Amino acid sequence: MIRKRSLARRTAAVAAAGAAALVLAACGGNDDDGSSAAGHGGHNATASSSASAPASQGQHNAADVAFAKGMIPHHRQAVEMADLAPGRAQSPEVKKLAADIKKAQDPEIKTLSGWLTSWGEEVPAEGAMDHSMHGGMEGMMTDEEMTELENASGQAFDTAFLEMMIKHHEGAVEMAKTEQADGAYAPATKMADAIIASQSAEIEQMNELLGKD
Repeated sequence: MIRKRSLARRTAAVAAAGAAALVLAACGGNDDDGSSAAGHGGHNATASSSASAPASQGQHNAADVAFAKGMIPHHRQAVEMADLAPGRAQSPEVKKLAADIKKAQDPEIKTLSGWLTSWGEEVPAEGAMDHSMHGGMEGMMTDEEMTELENASGQAFDTAFLEMMIKHHEGAVEMAKTEQADGAYAPATKMADAIIASQSAEIEQMNELLGKD
């Protein structure tokens, strides 16, 4: 009888332990595979996607840097040319065009400068250093051409301004196309798209104005 009782007790204990183990395993399984795991998985997915979004937008390459460094002095000269129009232009259309060019390109200069600063790159210096770069940049006016424009007035200014600005815009469009093809920074390629669209339209407008003279 004693042996039978001991065996029965052992069997019951083993069964109880086994049942407890199954319960614990089931609970543990729920914790690992259920809401807890989903929660961790969801958190990690969210964290990685939120981290990758600014990271991908922040990627830039040498083409983006070249675009910004080239377009800043290019835009500055366009604004410099536009600033001559109010006191020298005869045509109201030329005066309005010059105002539109300045209104569009001044903010872009600030944006481009901000990108370079955030990338740890040097922003091109203003003034005489810009003019030293004219020879190597598409569509830039030489010092002689700028002097010619400064000395002109009336219809002569209008014609010179339109002819020079067409050349200037064509250079900017080419620079923007290079950024489209080679750039990696999404806001820069978006600006390049806008430059191509707006300045191509202005080139067409200026050619029409020249045709009226």
